[in-house]
Amino acid sequence: MKTHRLIQLVVLLLAFLTVATPLAASSHREAPLIANDPLADNTDLYAFRNPRNPRNIVIIANFVPMQLPHGGPNYYGFGENIRYEIHIDNDASKPGDEIIYRFTFYHRNEDPTTFFNIRLGKQNLRTVYRLEKSTNGGASFIPIMVNGPVPPPYIGERSIDSPIGLGSSYGDLFRAAIRNTHTGEKVFCGPVDDPFFVDLGGIFDLGDAPRQNGDPRDGLACKNVSAIALEIPIPYLRKKGAGSIENILDPDYVIGVWASASRPRIRTLSPGHESYTGDWIQVSRLGMPLTNEAVIPIGMKDYWNSLSPYKELQDTLLDQYFYNPELALYMDDDLFGGAVPAFAALRIQRNSLQAFDFGNGQDGLYGLKGSPAVAGTALDDAIFGALLLPGPGMPRSVDLWPVFHTGVPNFPPYQLATGKNGNPLAAGKPFVNNFLPNGGDMLRLNMAVPPTPRNHPQFSSLGLVQAAVLGLTDPEYNSSTSLQFIPNMDGFPNGRRMEDDVTRIELQAVAGVALAAIGLWYDDYTAGEANPVTQGLLNVLTYSTGVEANDKPFINGFPFVSLPWSGESECSGAIPTATADNVPASGLGLSAPAAGPQAVMSSYPNPFSQTVAIRYIVEKDGPMKLEAYGMDGKRLSVLADGWQSVGQHEVQWDASSYPAGIYFVRILDGQGRLLQVQKLVKSNK
Repeated sequence: MKTHRLIQLVVLLLAFLTVATPLAASSHREAPLIANDPLADNTDLYAFRNPRNPRNIVIIANFVPMQLPHGGPNYYGFGENIRYEIHIDNDASKPGDEIIYRFTFYHRNEDPTTFFNIRLGKQNLRTVYRLEKSTNGGASFIPIMVNGPVPPPYIGERSIDSPIGLGSSYGDLFRAAIRNTHTGEKVFCGPVDDPFFVDLGGIFDLGDAPRQNGDPRDGLACKNVSAIALEIPIPYLRKKGAGSIENILDPDYVIGVWASASRPRIRTLSPGHESYTGDWIQVSRLGMPLTNEAVIPIGMKDYWNSLSPYKELQDTLLDQYFYNPELALYMDDDLFGGAVPAFAALRIQRNSLQAFDFGNGQDGLYGLKGSPAVAGTALDDAIFGALLLPGPGMPRSVDLWPVFHTGVPNFPPYQLATGKNGNPLAAGKPFVNNFLPNGGDMLRLNMAVPPTPRNHPQFSSLGLVQAAVLGLTDPEYNSSTSLQFIPNMDGFPNGRRMEDDVTRIELQAVAGVALAAIGLWYDDYTAGEANPVTQGLLNVLTYSTGVEANDKPFINGFPFVSLPWSGESECSGAIPTATADNVPASGLGLSAPAAGPQAVMSSYPNPFSQTVAIRYIVEKDGPMKLEAYGMDGKRLSVLADGWQSVGQHEVQWDASSYPAGIYFVRILDGQGRLLQVQKLVKSNK
């Protein structure tokens, strides 16, 4: 691109970004109207199979964003005159919800003579709730818990532990709030540490994530939210008439989950008092994270909040924002990519297999519509109608739109490229089935998929992205086209676990990683080459926002959250860091390249059989480190560590003790910033 053209695009982009929100903290204050009503604001939704009790599903809906733990004297919590609801759809043949859980909260002032929230064993604004359940789509409800307790805000030790406070530990109050309903569900409602993690400061600084100058910071560290958590037996949630699980992708075990908050239509203010009357109106909803933040433009956000997923599916007005997502503009060098250097690793396929262009406004796979190439696939109008190839100029109708609006079927081409022999439309290795096409934006989960233990060596916060990597590259999985459980197949966007790095996964998805998983590789791959794991794919897989984990560890059991921060706690907001010998599996243990590389690396022979030489040219004196990693993110060897002078250097890596497969060598500067990643292929020969 010529210099003057780039300057014009930068100016246009900066003007555009002043009125558009590129990304936000999941659903925290995501729309103008709901930002003025935080008590009714959905922040996050999670749905996952309980790793400790796989017979049950855990659903967590969080509300009331960005709570300061020391926000007294009126602390945050659930509001009155609000219906908080969790909706479940399990039957694509019927419109609407099958199951609804409704929570209504009430405040009780136990001591109106003090300005303290807690004093002498009593609480001001003590909160309890009524939980009702509908199994007929909301036509009727039955109460399954009344006077459910909500733990108080974690004000501090004097208010909680001391005899002039409640005389109890906060842990005991928290555990006492975990109750069983009359119908067998387990439930918890109360303040918790905000489980979402993201560098808000960097993201809102015109997409500076990872930050180009400065350390990443978790913008939600040391902040709380109000959580509603349910643990529900799978038989309660599966499709009516479904038998026992037939395989790990059983379609009768797919559910769609979404959460909402509604208020009465009319609010009347009088001196020192307010009252509510009229029909209930939905003011907030949430299914997939980041939809209303990163996909829907600011002028449509309030409208999106007012819809149910079922009305959304009928309203094609919003589809355009999935077919041509705004974020894709900043991942395309022909558009605004040059103006957002933090996204440099994220580039969309503009010439996949030297034939298909998925850039905004292009046709993607539409040119194949009605051809023999798509006959018998999900792209065939005779199979799923025109859902996936609705028209020209809608390139992401085949990947982003179904992920958010229908789920993905276990049907060609939505299978891993393993076994496709270079044809992305062919049948491949079965991978995921959470297809539920009768609603719009919902968190879809196939409950038949086993949970990945959190201590599993291949557990990863990259969810399905990491599962796809293993299915494509790990000999344990890529040597067969048979259906296998691959670790992290239970991860986002097949449901959502607490640990899943959804910001990173969704940015990778916008950058086309799902297309690559089914064989529509990045532009630097030439059809017919043996190995499609190119630098373009590697760049996307190793991209990181810089914040990859929550600021507090999660509880290893229901409700799987973290206790809230207290008003007297100290917290710097610094992100957790991995130790040198325990790099997280997420991102394969790699992070995004730093700006201005100071070294250039190559390897030979590559592929290799036993030993490989790593040659690197240092362009600036300074400390550097070379490390070898496996595909699971585990560091295998330190090849060099110390001061490196300008010039050419070479080290040998003896990998004779490791099996055939793909490995990586990375080079870091003295501050631990990644300069380059080199892919290595160890052959059997």
